[in-house]
Amino acid sequence: MYKDCFGKWIADLGNKEYKNPILFSDYSDPDVIKVGDDFFMVASSFTYFPGLPVLHSKDLVNWEIISYAVEKMPFETYDTPQHGKGIWAPSIRHHEGVFYVSFGDPDEGVFLAKTTDPFGKWDDVILVHKAKGWIDTCPFWDEDGKAYLIRGVAKSRIGYKSKLFLHQMSSDGTKLLDEGVLVFDGRINHPTIEGPKMYKRNGYYYIFAPAGGVQQGWQMVARSKNIYGPYEHKVVLWQGDSKINGPHQGGLVDLDNGESYFMHFQDLEGYGRITHLQPARWTEDGWIEMGVDTNKDHIGEPVQRWKMPIVTGEKPYVIDESDNFDGEKLGLKWQWQAHFKDNFYSIENGKLKLNALSYKGENISFAPNVLCQLMKRPNFEATTKVDVSKLLEKDSCGLVITGGSYYGLRYEKGYVYQVLFELEKDVESKEVILEKIKWDFDTIYFKLKLTYPCKIECFVSKDGIEFEKIGKNLQYKVSRKSWVGGKIGLFAVSQGEKDGGYASFEFLKVE
Repeated sequence: MYKDCFGKWIADLGNKEYKNPILFSDYSDPDVIKVGDDFFMVASSFTYFPGLPVLHSKDLVNWEIISYAVEKMPFETYDTPQHGKGIWAPSIRHHEGVFYVSFGDPDEGVFLAKTTDPFGKWDDVILVHKAKGWIDTCPFWDEDGKAYLIRGVAKSRIGYKSKLFLHQMSSDGTKLLDEGVLVFDGRINHPTIEGPKMYKRNGYYYIFAPAGGVQQGWQMVARSKNIYGPYEHKVVLWQGDSKINGPHQGGLVDLDNGESYFMHFQDLEGYGRITHLQPARWTEDGWIEMGVDTNKDHIGEPVQRWKMPIVTGEKPYVIDESDNFDGEKLGLKWQWQAHFKDNFYSIENGKLKLNALSYKGENISFAPNVLCQLMKRPNFEATTKVDVSKLLEKDSCGLVITGGSYYGLRYEKGYVYQVLFELEKDVESKEVILEKIKWDFDTIYFKLKLTYPCKIECFVSKDGIEFEKIGKNLQYKVSRKSWVGGKIGLFAVSQGEKDGGYASFEFLKVE
């Protein structure tokens, strides 16, 4: 489907139309709100930190990262990678001047982050309720002043799924006031129902929730005049005859002109869950329709192109991929595999200095100081120049496509290796070396070429002009143990008893 899509992925077509996906990045489980003339979006980040990205837009199509809602979790566990855990399916709401982001950690409970300025710093995350298996939380403030929280459950943690529960909540969102009431059981018609969002319109309470699983699921909407139900329900968006599998899990916004739009993801294997935007319409009988019913089955299907929700007159915008490391600190596109510590890096004289910190694992999937950024297009080449002269005997560095599993290039002790590690098999297993070549130079240019559908080729060069291919073509395989797609990763680690030297990266160029 995206095989012939080269160059930067620009969703804004510049002709008052946009194309899907609006973000070719793993912003999974997105939620979105409108506050005044601004739109704000959040997404899952699992155990990559800083966590829980917050994005801003003026038109729902052109997005910019503005902050992270969670600098760190209040547990030392996340000082090391905990793939598949952490921040699941957040929701964002604005109430009485405060921005609230709620999320469930499937192993720890329900959490809240808040701020009055989403462009700035968020307050430290709050543990609202200690629990296991409570996920996909969404707060809701009713017109009578009462506050609620709706959530799902994770079978992997508590042995059952497909149920949605509603709790009364303190007005400031920091406490749950009861054990919850089952308000929707999806086991018959909507198995694996999760990710609920609650809205109210014309006296009806609406639950928007995905069902059917991330790869082949659909979007369900339920409604009731009573917040506790019973709820009638219907499917409003599915793949149908389109090429977009599993269109579901997201958020709805109503525009000032009466139009509505629904943001959701598409599971695209190694690329993760990329972000789509669908037109939506409220019908006279109080139901929502999404996408376009092209096959006349009374269920919407995803659109590939549509008119821009808002035409601002601004140029199309894409989130930067390349980096010359010319600032005082890393930009917002970068995250680490675990909680950040000050000794991970420094930027000196326009170079990123990654310290080779001591690490006892058999693969870098469980090293905290792996620097990552989301992939942002289906086809690209990522090239970096690195000085390895300050690495010590047991140190290594490299460039990989990572996301729990990783594939790419590593330098160590005078050799360059093509390596892979697949998280799905065994978290304690060793990295696999597929190819190695002797390297007697202080400088290495690493290059990874990725083509749809996530085929990876590896190259090295001593001068950045002539590149030599190493090893075989690799196929990135997403791991359901981590729930994330591939990311571009830079690293320096040491197998020594103490921290080693460092590697200096001059740039990362993505084109």
